[in-house]
Amino acid sequence: QVQLVESGGGLVQAGGSLRLSCAASGRTFREAMGWFRQAPGKEREFVAAIHWSGSSKVYADSVKGRFTISGNNAMNTVYLQMNTLTPEDTAVYYCAAQIHSRGLRGTYDYWGQGTQVTVSS
Repeated sequence: QVQLVESGGGLVQAGGSLRLSCAASGRTFREAMGWFRQAPGKEREFVAAIHWSGSSKVYADSVKGRFTISGNNAMNTVYLQMNTLTPEDTAVYYCAAQIHSRGLRGTYDYWGQGTQVTVSS
């Protein structure tokens, strides 16, 4: 079992920045950690992911160059630095953990409860 708790969401003006954090506990071995988001009326979408070693990171095209995923040792805490935010980034952001290797954009096994990010125009 892996428990994930996100924090850092909030209200920010367009052009601003936020940093989300995800604290992981429980099972220590994880293949990858990822961030997803779901806007009202839309399906959940992939945002970014990082291999447990930190050696590989991937991003959705919509956030590439603006968002940065990182983690501390053993990926017990994973961050999503979000810069140059736009109203289109408004969503609930979820942290996720992948236990078995399915590729960084693949299926994830455990999910946090989500944190709301609202970007005003």
